[in-house]
Amino acid sequence: MPKESKRAMAARASIAFEHLVEEYPDAHCALLHVDAYQLGVATILSAQTTDERVNMVTPELFRRYPTPSDLADARPQDVEEIIRSTGFFRNKANNIIGFARGVVELHDGAVPRTMAELNALPGVGRKTANVILGNAFGIDEGVVVDTHIKRLSGLLGFTREKTPEKVERDLIELFPRERWTLLAHLLIFHGRRVCDARNPRCEACVLSGLCPSSRV
Repeated sequence: MPKESKRAMAARASIAFEHLVEEYPDAHCALLHVDAYQLGVATILSAQTTDERVNMVTPELFRRYPTPSDLADARPQDVEEIIRSTGFFRNKANNIIGFARGVVELHDGAVPRTMAELNALPGVGRKTANVILGNAFGIDEGVVVDTHIKRLSGLLGFTREKTPEKVERDLIELFPRERWTLLAHLLIFHGRRVCDARNPRCEACVLSGLCPSSRV
């Protein structure tokens, strides 16, 4: 594709967003949760595993530890047994217990609503903070960048960057703030259902006419 102006890229990005909204009207956060505490824990557990796997272990985890105070006082060994199947279970157990303790000790048991405060909690990086802010509180602070979003953003020519932080920066500049949270869900849905990393189905892609990487 020839070099594209920022205005032309923004127009193409807007059309792509609209196509994805039409294709995936049900796009949403796949991690099951009822509040910010549960979403934070589930997001930490989702590292290096699938949302489906996380959703298999969180019902028992939240039955045993329904509040941040409960999890903050948990024995790591007990938590490890519940989340073992998610992988890296020792580190994850320490992280979610640390997250809960931070919420209790620093914020009186209420998950904070700012990027800085969330980033200061154990186990919470910018991606996890964006997930919590966007999905639990409706705050569009940034764009979640996971492997699907990073890959599709590159394929669509929305970024040439390789690190999540720089990919997020480019997406923030390209899309209006009110679209940031939904954009992540749309790209994840599309990456899972059509634009598979190993076998992209370009012939079935609603973005094929807008994508410089399209094979059709």
